Amino acid sequence: MPWKKENLRDMLQEVEEIIAKAMELEEQYKEQLERVHPDFLQSARNLVYYRAMRTDDIRDLQKRLGWMGISRLAKAESHTLSSLYITRSVLTAFLEDEPIHIQPAGLSIKEGNRLARVNAKALLGFRAKGRRTRIMVTMPGEAADDYQMVRQMIAEGMNCARINCAHDGPEQWKKMIDNVRKASKKLKRNCRVAMDLAGPKIRTGDLKPGPKVRKYRPQKDVRGRIAQPIEVWIGPAPHLTLELAHVPVSSAALKTLKPGARLYFRDARRKKRELVITEVLEDGCVAELYRTTYLETGMFLYADKNKRSRPFVVGELPAMEAPLLLKRGDMLRIHKSPAPGEPAEYNEKGTLVRAAHVSCTSEEIFEQVEEGEPILFDDGMIKGLIRKTSADEMWVEIVHTKEGGGKLAADKGINLPDSRLSIRGLTDKDIKDLRFVAAYADVVNVSFVNSVLDVRQLIQELEKLKAVDKLGIILKIETKSGFNNLLEILLEAMRMHPVGVMIARGDLAIEVGWENIGRVQEEILSLCQSAHIPDIWATQVLENMAKRGIPSRAEITDAAMAQRAECVMLNKGEYILNAIHLLDTILKDLEPYQEKNAPMLPAMELVGGRG
Repeated sequence: MPWKKENLRDMLQEVEEIIAKAMELEEQYKEQLERVHPDFLQSARNLVYYRAMRTDDIRDLQKRLGWMGISRLAKAESHTLSSLYITRSVLTAFLEDEPIHIQPAGLSIKEGNRLARVNAKALLGFRAKGRRTRIMVTMPGEAADDYQMVRQMIAEGMNCARINCAHDGPEQWKKMIDNVRKASKKLKRNCRVAMDLAGPKIRTGDLKPGPKVRKYRPQKDVRGRIAQPIEVWIGPAPHLTLELAHVPVSSAALKTLKPGARLYFRDARRKKRELVITEVLEDGCVAELYRTTYLETGMFLYADKNKRSRPFVVGELPAMEAPLLLKRGDMLRIHKSPAPGEPAEYNEKGTLVRAAHVSCTSEEIFEQVEEGEPILFDDGMIKGLIRKTSADEMWVEIVHTKEGGGKLAADKGINLPDSRLSIRGLTDKDIKDLRFVAAYADVVNVSFVNSVLDVRQLIQELEKLKAVDKLGIILKIETKSGFNNLLEILLEAMRMHPVGVMIARGDLAIEVGWENIGRVQEEILSLCQSAHIPDIWATQVLENMAKRGIPSRAEITDAAMAQRAECVMLNKGEYILNAIHLLDTILKDLEPYQEKNAPMLPAMELVGGRG
């Protein structure tokens, strides 16, 4: 159909303006571009061009281009300038009724896609047969001692093993890495090792420990009847090979017990219970419990019903966690002092005597928060509003929890999405852990990257360790500041090679707001694609599957969407092998549909509010 020259001129002018903005932004970031790694030079320029194209809303231009049957610039991330020049050439040819003359500029589509593949391989290793998207899996603590489990994880499709430095320690980390290396060699698969630095996350402090009680529960059927008793090991220390619940008892008299003997006692609830001895060994004995039992430190176990024999004494059991129960309308005091937190205390008439209180691991925040600002705990499960602040404490009114109240435990995350915080950079623990990471891992994951300064500090520490070119870098974007500063963060990070970005959707959703997380993760994917930087889709992928063995319908859809990223991260769980297998199947099934997505492009917006 004929096109009005007026419309063609308008479209051509818009494209020319976008190209001009791209050139202006390239000049604006000239110094940063001069510092990038040689392998990232073209990619860094393309990133700047793409960000310039996304300065304004171009959806109307896209629609008109689409009506003409030519490129709508919807998938121009990896080759932005080339797409703009081609579009300009086509519009010029239509306007002047001449043959199309393509003027080469920037990266071609083929070269842009090639760079993306090369960078993903450099950071995450070889892809698995039949799928482009890699699978990263968080290592559970038992991976240090269970080689067969690690081997199975790799066999099922794990491409990268993630070790979280917030848990375990160097001895366990080294064992995990050794198991990954050994299994990779045996299976002839190059499984990478990535280690997470914990970062400056704000958390709840310690809580006053609860009673030293442990629950022992036999397996029951669907009707609540005992299906089989629970076996326990009674002895001074846990048995090295028998994987049984431990009842600590230090007594040489255990040797005098015979199979079939019984130990009588009342448990912590004053319920009559019996332990039936089934096997006696040199250092203890195996026994069975047929009813749910609560044992407590110092409890007496008797070999006769009349309790006339000398008792066996239950030794030290770990104290139970005693989380704070918080309901809507409650007040919670958060303090700088490291004193253990305690639940609210009421008198006999039900009148509040003392509000619940807990410390905070980051002392800096008390001078940076303001009254009226929201505060969220435990991935947003509990929400409050700051009502009063001082240099040493703040008072929070709980405004949302689940029905019946929410339980707040120690070491749970605290988010202050609207507060202007200046908590930045690597912690002392991170710097210490980085020495281990540089020595043994392939990739370091850096948590809570908020600004260019965080990246600079990382580079400085890697330079001290002479590990800049030896270690891949993954920047975890999990705050509003991290997203809003992402262009500058990427340009600074591209001084190193290889580099990746993890979309840490848990904290990020709380920071930017649930209503914005869909848009924000799309923008991060687009920016990473324009920089040819691999991205990792993380947080709660197939979480029900990994923890309970059955995925939800929403999880399957989410896993399918994750195929657009270069890597998907699974968290640990009892059914993690099943989750890896399922994700591997989903990603392979969707591989033919990878190029189907063609989004419209509104103006890229920053997230409002403070940050």
